[in-house]
Amino acid sequence: MAKIKEIKARSIITKSGLPGADFVVNPYIGCAHACLYCYARFMKRFTGHDEPWGDFVDVKINAPDLIPKNFDKYRNKNIVIGSVTDPYQRAEEKHKITRQVLQKLINWPCSFDIITKSALVVRDIDIFKKFPNLNVALSLAFTDDIIREGLEPGADSIDRRISALKALHENRIRTTVFISPIFPILSDWKKIIRLTKKYANGYWFENLNIYPSVRDNIYAFFKKNHPELIGRYREIYKDSRAYWRGMEQEIKNFCQKEKAAYRIFFHHNDIKK
Repeated sequence: MAKIKEIKARSIITKSGLPGADFVVNPYIGCAHACLYCYARFMKRFTGHDEPWGDFVDVKINAPDLIPKNFDKYRNKNIVIGSVTDPYQRAEEKHKITRQVLQKLINWPCSFDIITKSALVVRDIDIFKKFPNLNVALSLAFTDDIIREGLEPGADSIDRRISALKALHENRIRTTVFISPIFPILSDWKKIIRLTKKYANGYWFENLNIYPSVRDNIYAFFKKNHPELIGRYREIYKDSRAYWRGMEQEIKNFCQKEKAAYRIFFHHNDIKK
């Protein structure tokens, strides 16, 4: 169980370094999903937490009050909600910070992308309907819940996420399936597309980057659950550029065949250790 603490933030809308996003909103610090591969672990360098990633969540209790009344600076910009935290993790059930922030943003002349692994997102369908340009991106990287539980121990099951996607679609909310991160061999992204195609307006793809901060976690998972993959992964990441270039082309060909809209956000960093 993650340690929950209420804090007061200095700001809530910050400039983004993400491709395609101008600004980000993160209603929480930390994430109880505790995904072993999460790049957002770097946040601990700035937050002063001693707890392992996944064991703490700071609630930005004053976040709704930090939404400015003058939105000229943000006109026609894209705002992503949930870049280094999940805005619909369990703490949101009680604190409703994401919901309150969204209520303040309804009339803003912006486009919004919400990124989540949580089925709780369906709670706010009533608010989503008030936005002319909002997209909910449900993150889904696996079709096997045993693998999912090992790598995303605090996140919702695959069935719950697909059910949420269906509910959003049936309520005419624009949806994206964010297939991220793609684990070589383990992520059956073609099956994910086949399972969700009826409910998704499009797909985003992001590859697995084995950052130094997550390397030990990932290889410990392999050692325990899939030791046969360790050698294969070490081989792939000797020259990850070549592997992911091939995967990129395969995704393009498959999506074009399936008539599925797609965007690919691949990073081609070589991690050689």
